[in-house]
Order: sequence, then C-alpha cells, then structure tokens
Amino acid sequence: MNKFYITTTLPYVNADPHIGFALEIVQTDAIARYHRFGGDEVIFNFGTDEHGLKIYRKAKEQGKSPQAYCDEYAVKWNKLKEALNLSYTNFIRTTDKHHIDAAQKFWERCLKNGDIYKKKYKTKYCVGCELEKTDSETEKGKCPIHPNLKLEIIEEENYFFRFSKYQKPLLDFYEKNPDFVIPQTKFNEIKNFVKNGLEDFSVSRLKSKMPWGIDIPCDPDQVMYVWFDALINYISTLGWPKDEKNFHNFWPGIQVAGKDNLRQQTAIWQAMLMSAGLPNSKQVFIHGFITINDQKISKSLGNVINPFELVEKYGIDALRYFLLAKINPYGDSDFSVEKFEDAYNADLANGLGNLVARVAKLAELNKIIIADKKETLSIPKYNGHLDRFEFNLALETIWQDIKKLDTDINNDKPWETHDKNKIANYAIRLKKVTIALQPFLPQTAKKILAQFKGPEISSQPPLFPRLK
Repeated sequence: MNKFYITTTLPYVNADPHIGFALEIVQTDAIARYHRFGGDEVIFNFGTDEHGLKIYRKAKEQGKSPQAYCDEYAVKWNKLKEALNLSYTNFIRTTDKHHIDAAQKFWERCLKNGDIYKKKYKTKYCVGCELEKTDSETEKGKCPIHPNLKLEIIEEENYFFRFSKYQKPLLDFYEKNPDFVIPQTKFNEIKNFVKNGLEDFSVSRLKSKMPWGIDIPCDPDQVMYVWFDALINYISTLGWPKDEKNFHNFWPGIQVAGKDNLRQQTAIWQAMLMSAGLPNSKQVFIHGFITINDQKISKSLGNVINPFELVEKYGIDALRYFLLAKINPYGDSDFSVEKFEDAYNADLANGLGNLVARVAKLAELNKIIIADKKETLSIPKYNGHLDRFEFNLALETIWQDIKKLDTDINNDKPWETHDKNKIANYAIRLKKVTIALQPFLPQTAKKILAQFKGPEISSQPPLFPRLK
C-alpha cells in the first residue's frame, strides 16, 4: 500500500471548538477517507497546542495548574471525533513526553547548524495570535485579528531563529514545487512575503516571566516559544526522531491550515525543517474563514457557532455536507442557520433522501432481488477535484448524478410500467452514487449501502426528515 499522511493544525486549548475549526477537520477527514478507500495506508493527525502565554494566563484565571487546564480541554477537543464522525488516527498533545523530547532534539539540530542565537530585543506582541507584530501588521495600533486585545511590549534577552538565512532556499523550493501551496492566490502571497525579505524571530521566552513551555536544552532560564514547539508536532506524531522508519514512510505529508496560518506553515515551518536537515512538507492547503452573517467569528461579538449543537439538532452528515458542499474551499464563506436549513431541505431531504426513499419503495413494491455480494465498485476520481481540495465541486458532480437519476425515474414512470430491469438499474446507479459519497457523508453512505445490500430491498425511515 502507498503511505499517505495528512494533518490539521493544532488548535489552542483556550476555547471550545467552533464551526471554523470544524470546517478544517472535516475537510481533512474527507481527504483521509478518500485515500483510505483508494487503498492507501493513512495517518491522519490532529491534536492540541498547549503551551504559551495565552494558556498560562487562562489557567491562572481559573485557579488551575496549566497542565490540569490543558487536560480538561484536550478531552473536549477529542470529542470532535465522535461528534463529526472523524477518522483521525493520531491525537497528539504538545505536552506529550515524546513531543517534548522531539522538540528539544529539533532545537539542538537548528542550534548545531548555527541557526539559533541569543540577543536582547524589544517588540510588540499579540497574545491572541502568540505572534510578534510589526507596525505594518497592525491597524490603529492593534492586531487586526484580535482588536479587543491590547498589544503588549516584550523587552528581554531571548534566543532567535535565523529566518533571514532562508529567503533564497525558500524561494528556490517554491520554484521547484509549483503546487506546494493551494490555492495559487495564497502561494503568490507567501512568495511575495518571502521576496520582501525575512527577519529573524524570537524562539524562546524567559522562564521567570512565562514558565509554561518546553525547557530549552542547556539553558534552564528559557523555554521554547510556543510556535517553534507546536510546529514540530507534524513530525513528532510520526515518532521522529526515535522511529526513523515510520517517519520516512509517511513524511513528507500534506498539511491543512486556515489563512491566518499561511506564514507559519508555508515559510517558518519550512525554514525550520531546512535548518534541521529534514524534508519539507509535501503540500499545504490553505482554506478561508467562515463568517457568521458576514461578520468574523468572535466570542466578544457573541456569534460563535457550536458544532456540537448543530450536530445534535440536524445530524452529523447534515453539518458535514454544508461544510464541504456550501463553503468555498479557497476563500471566505458565510454561515447562517437559514442558509444551512435551505441546503438541508433542498439537497438532503428533497434531494438525496427523497431519491433513496423512491428507489427503495419501487424495489420493495416490485419485489426486486439483487445479488447479495461484496461491493466491488471502485471509488471515483471526482474529476480530480479532491486532489485540488475542491470539495464543493466534487460534491456537485455527485449531486448531478443524483438529479439525473431522479429525472430518469420521472421520465420512465416505473410506477406505471413496473419494469423490473429498470428499477434494478436504479438501485445499482444509486449504489454507485452512494460509494462516491463515502468520504463526505460516511454515516449516510453506510446506511444506504446496508439498505441496498440485497437480496431484498425494503423501505426505511427517511434519512433526512424535512425541516418545517
């Protein structure tokens, strides 16, 4: 079997899961399932980012140790597996011992290569992003992503990563790998960023001020900067550096990230890999944001959408369908309950659900018998759409088949002709559609395939009851 590795980013454990991250992990799950059905051996990585000033302060606010605070939130995030029917194989936490060991080994490699040095500096810092901010990256003196937070001034002696050294190596890498970042607009954005010059960045914090981090080898007074530590999860989850065989079997892999992670995933992490003498990522897919009624998701605005609540009310595959079919994978998209329910009724209740009910009823009334054998139909290629992360277009091709089958049934009028051959053919065509649905709506596909397994087909309760 071919080896295939894909990973999401690691969310900070300072808040509950929201619909924006549900988008990222459902997209990643669809790709993982697609490759698994195609015969690949898949590692699908997810987990939690647990160090840094933001986490340290949140824990102190609640009167808990940082580790106890992280333990609670890691459980919450891991519940997404059942809630969204996810197929991830690895759940890594940046407080795991094997990750800490890997981060320290990675640090030593970069240090040995001359890419880590110590200096005094002063900078503006956004705790929300856990990133330094230059004047050009601020709006009216505030971080545009976290305008409700005051930028803080950090003035201390820290270790720095020699990012400036990797301008040409990164540009050369981009040139040799024209599909490294999808979509192209984001690839152009990061290439322009690197062309404009790179500045070295701090990769440590004084332990006396911020003790919640991974200890730096040979310097008890400093801990690793959270981003330097967190990015290493992509290889520590594969067992690096101890399990070299597993690492080389699966790395390099594909990374899925939001547009606010563009610089970290496609430039900083790639430079870090070069410094450590390790292969670069294979590809990075950058998705847009979900807005709520055309506004950015924000706790302060009170417009956070809880994916657990949507699943409880509408079902797992209803949410998966909306995220994959109705969200533009390459840009920002708006979510509203009205849009969600319109898609549910039109495409799931009146579309797929109604078609399944029609074919099952026709087969039941006409006593259609089909072969009871293991399904051998192959997974479709979706016209290459999934290879380009075009989830919406892949589902569009499936829904064209659903509509075509529905139209043919209307034209054939099998309730008048009772043509058993045609009705049996409807069942076969429906099974092909269902197989194509498996990476996207796995629970629904499983129900339909069980219903049409044969030898007899019978009616079942509606897959998607129409919303009133």
